[in-house]
Amino acid sequence: MQQWTDYIKPELLILVPVLYIVGVFLKGSKKVDDRNIPLYLGVVGIVLAAVFVSTTVDGTLSGWIQGLFASVTQGVLLAGMAVYSNQIIKQSSKEQ
Repeated sequence: MQQWTDYIKPELLILVPVLYIVGVFLKGSKKVDDRNIPLYLGVVGIVLAAVFVSTTVDGTLSGWIQGLFASVTQGVLLAGMAVYSNQIIKQSSKEQ
């Protein structure tokens, strides 16, 4: 069985609770449809991951392409973890 650290950089895990909180704020907003919250979290996750990844990229074109790929994959995985965490919390508080 693979560990989650095989897929998500441990230094980016702090973004999971950040994205969770962003999701809570979006849920409370009357302007955002609930169905779009995962999409918004994905975009925010990609942007925040890109900020981190850009500090570690070398200046070559291949380095920037790898950084872009890492930002997108990490951002999507982090948003997925935030949404999954929200669902676990929601489901565990439901009455049987």
